[in-house]
Amino acid sequence: MVKNLAYGTGRRKTAVARVFLREGNGKITVNGKTPEEYFLTELMAQNIKRPLEVTDNLSRFEILITVSGGGESGQSDACKHGLARALAAYDASNRTALRSNGFLTRDDRMVERKKYGQRGARRRFQFSKR
Repeated sequence: MVKNLAYGTGRRKTAVARVFLREGNGKITVNGKTPEEYFLTELMAQNIKRPLEVTDNLSRFEILITVSGGGESGQSDACKHGLARALAAYDASNRTALRSNGFLTRDDRMVERKKYGQRGARRRFQFSKR
């Protein structure tokens, strides 16, 4: 049986990521794939690993991530947030480095809803004087 060392939930926009830290050699799995396979751009795959780089834990844990909802960018940031939370839960000394880099702060910006009588959230229909 595999034992989880720590767990963290990450959120961004409408994406939610569940991150499990396990003993291992640095392998990261996102929904059964490597980050490079799952995310279309290399930048988003590297974005996930940033909390590990800051805390010098790149090859210490095996990381299992299940992410759902939202788009590619939101899912990438949700994975990063969840990993940072899991690292902070595993070792409290990681917290200061993660906090100073802004990884523990949840980015609460969401898409504004569309209002009735308008074309979008803020865009209005064209006004006709005559």
